[in-house]
Parts: sequence; structure tokens; C-alpha cells
Amino acid sequence: MSQPHRPRKRFSQNFLVDRTIIAAIVAAVSPQRDDTIAEIGPGLGALTRPLAAAVRKLHVIEIDRDIVARLRGEFSPEHVVIHAGDALEFDFAALGAGLRVVGNLPYHISTPLLFHLADNATGLRDIHVMLQKEVVERMVAPASSSDYGRLSVMLQYRFEMEKLIEVPPEAFRPPPNVDSAVVRMVPLPANALRARDERMLAETVAAAFSQRRKTLRNTLGRIVPPEELDALGIDSQRRPQTLSVEEFVTIADYRASRMP
Repeated sequence: MSQPHRPRKRFSQNFLVDRTIIAAIVAAVSPQRDDTIAEIGPGLGALTRPLAAAVRKLHVIEIDRDIVARLRGEFSPEHVVIHAGDALEFDFAALGAGLRVVGNLPYHISTPLLFHLADNATGLRDIHVMLQKEVVERMVAPASSSDYGRLSVMLQYRFEMEKLIEVPPEAFRPPPNVDSAVVRMVPLPANALRARDERMLAETVAAAFSQRRKTLRNTLGRIVPPEELDALGIDSQRRPQTLSVEEFVTIADYRASRMP
């Protein structure tokens, strides 16, 4: 019998053990036999087993070498393909179009990992991931709410999102110090709103929220003069959290149009 795995803090390892929650997540994903699914951070296999039972082939991405060895001992490589490495560096596009992503994301890298997935959004069918509840609430927050910020804008630009399941600390071993939640993310269609220069959009949003309590006149004034914001129909006295995704795209497109 293999030795119990000791969770490693450096990998933010909190293993899901609640059978009811596991079943609810799998039901939300609703895996079909021919789906191409990649699971991020399979850990001790709580989601891996039911997912593997549902599909012909499952891909899993795991950084912990001890867990990789356990997974290789349990699953055949023809059925579960194990990618040993960092999900932040994984090429999701290599698995083909229509990829479905599932996982309990390591909380210490959840934001950069979300942006990495966003960069691959065009090849994805959907994403079902568990994150810190506070992060999920920021992701789905509407404009003018206290949780709305850079993460909200940049992910809502790419995805339609819905918080699905709240998960208490006692659903894990060891229990984390925070509540968790599962979110569904579906890439928006190709004909959805698109910025002329997405790097410019990201830069504009980051600048606007660099001092979220200040007005756009203060946060964006050096890159878009107040009178030019006003000419775009966006009051320079507004605060960044009041702007919609579309308004941020309008500002970014205006900046892009002025580039030589």
C-alpha cells in the first residue's frame, strides 16, 4: 500500500474529499465520451476518477512529482495522459480545438493561471474550475460593484461566467483558511466585442485600476487627456469601477487609433 501523501504548502495542496461536492462538480461538467478534457492539478484523483470513467481519454497536468508517480501507478497511459509540469507553462492549444478544462486551481497562482487560460480562449469549449470564493466573486462582479476590477474586466471581455457551487473549507483535507467556489467560463463567440489591440486594452485597464479610488482624470489622464475622454462620451470624473467592459474597449480602441 502506498504511503499517504503529505500536502505541500508550496503547491497550495488542499485535496477535495467531499463526495457530494465531487458529484456536483462532475454533474456540472457533464462529461461526454468523446470530450477532450484537461484537468489541472488532479491531486489525489477525486475528480480524475469520475472524469476518466466518463471519457475515452483524459489529460491531466500535475507539477508534483510524487503525485505524478501515484497517477502513473493507478491509470494506464492510453486512458489518462499525464503531463508532468507547470500549468502556467502548458500549451493548451496543443490538445486541439474544443478542449474542456476542469480543475481545482492552486490558489497561489490562480490569477496568472486564469489569464493564461484567457490567452488560449479561442481553442476552448468551456472551463469549470474551483477557486477561492473571493476570486470567483471578483470574476463575475458587475460594473459599479465593490468586487469589480481589473480581473472582472479582462475575463468578462473573454468569457461568459457563472458561479455554480460554493465549497466550504471542510470539503478539503487539509481544510484551507478560505471558502471556495466553482465557476463556469464559456468563451464568447468570435463575433463578440473585440478590441483593435488587446495589449492596449490590458494596459488601459491596468492603468485605470492602478488607483481604483481615484477618477479616470487621475488614473488615465497621462495617456488619455480628460477632454478626450469626455469627447468619447466617458466622463473623466468617473471612477474606473463604474465603467463597463465596452467602455474600456472604447478607450483602448481610441488609443490604438492614435498610434502611428
